[in-house]
Amino acid sequence: MRVSCYLLAGSLFLLGGCQSLDLSGKNDARDTEEDIQLQGSTAKVEIQPEEIRFPVAASDVWQRLRDGMALPVPDIKRVNDYRNWYRKHPKHLEQVSARAEPYLHFIVEELDKRGLPLELALLPIVESAFDPMAYSHGAASGLWQFTTPMARYFGLKMNWWYDGRRDVPAATLAALDMMEYLYRKTGNNWLYAIAAYNTGEGRVLSAVQRNKKKGLATDFWSLSLPTETERYVPQLLALADVIRHSDDYGISLAPIANEATIKVVDVGSQIDLALVAEAADMSLGELQALNPGFNRWATPPKGPHKLVLPVDRADEVAGALAAIPADERISWLRYKIKPGDSLSTIADRFHTTAAVIKSLNQLESNQIRAGKHLMVPASARAETQPLPQLASKPKGKVRLEYKVRNGDSLWLIAKQHKTSVKQLIKWNRLDAKGTVRPGQTLVLWQQSNTAADRLRTVNYKVRSGDSLARIAKKFKVKVADLISWNGLGEDKYLKPGQMLKLYVDVIEVSS
Repeated sequence: MRVSCYLLAGSLFLLGGCQSLDLSGKNDARDTEEDIQLQGSTAKVEIQPEEIRFPVAASDVWQRLRDGMALPVPDIKRVNDYRNWYRKHPKHLEQVSARAEPYLHFIVEELDKRGLPLELALLPIVESAFDPMAYSHGAASGLWQFTTPMARYFGLKMNWWYDGRRDVPAATLAALDMMEYLYRKTGNNWLYAIAAYNTGEGRVLSAVQRNKKKGLATDFWSLSLPTETERYVPQLLALADVIRHSDDYGISLAPIANEATIKVVDVGSQIDLALVAEAADMSLGELQALNPGFNRWATPPKGPHKLVLPVDRADEVAGALAAIPADERISWLRYKIKPGDSLSTIADRFHTTAAVIKSLNQLESNQIRAGKHLMVPASARAETQPLPQLASKPKGKVRLEYKVRNGDSLWLIAKQHKTSVKQLIKWNRLDAKGTVRPGQTLVLWQQSNTAADRLRTVNYKVRSGDSLARIAKKFKVKVADLISWNGLGEDKYLKPGQMLKLYVDVIEVSS
């Protein structure tokens, strides 16, 4: 999916911002119906859901996908280019298959229940490489890369506490609702619907009407659509073909048992995630890894309160949590107001919101007085405990690049990035003197235990009217960091079309 969406004349437009591969220069020639030779089939590309027949469940989800695939794959350049890319980069799919393990069975089950093409289970590979924390330059987030307007339209909640786009079960149901909607709106044509998921049904239907008026063919391959969309559908079909014939192509997909691994449990009211982790005999990191939709240390006061848990302990945990009274599910602290405090500063300290504190203390205004006391919610672990994050990755998991500028020294660079000269020398295999020169690119590794797993690289194309301050505000980063990450010159001027690299904290930018 893409950057923005519009509701115009009854059409739901979605401009995609997915993680799809860009094989530039590969799509100059347009494929027409006469050019297309279907592999092992001469059937039309369009299929009806009721025509899909799923085989007896296999023991491996990947095999279940292979057995259930029904969309014909055309033997054309646009598809072949992507097929060749996947064949030449087998490690990409091997890594993705490992990342998909907790979720793929759930997604395939939901597709099966609705009678939808199983190929749709591969869209998260195209959209996000199965990374629930993925974030695009167009502010699309999550496994299915929903933008905020589309997420809300299809029922996902987003607030300071929670982002449903990163809640894998909730986002999956919303994505499949959207696919069914697009299938109906595009005349029950799956290639149209998949294209519309990327660019909006309005653009697809307009392209069909243009071809009709010109007396041209109206199959997907004959339509004039945005370049990204013309690549999007072929990429999915090529991916389906590669997975279907992975053994022939020498690609090893880690087996995923064709059985439920996760279960969604509704705990009924706001609860501290530390209590849930304790009841489930899990670390906070393990719990957060299964529940990346929660931004803070507890579920939202007004919900949702649905938690993803390992299936083998979900019922036991649900029973244990049900025994905890509502007034004991959140830890409260009695805080003495200090001179200079405000509701917002207190809220920041205790990782909550001013509105929550105001409601909890039945305040009629934002005015508070030093010396008085407030009740504030706090994590059960400690008063000033940092927010529970995803399990910390080993050092070196988040790679940053810094281009040395005039006047730089290792000491200055180390100070700016909160590391040591010794580490910089080690990471970059520099000589003992640590000599660097302007224009040299240094590698740094993000070591923050509180943000490393939330950082994602965003490649942003500068637009007319953009400034460093405007871009920094949009992605909630510092101007100084933008300059550092991109080795910008003293003038700091930007040009439309210029590409910038940003390292974005997914939770902060979407809160």
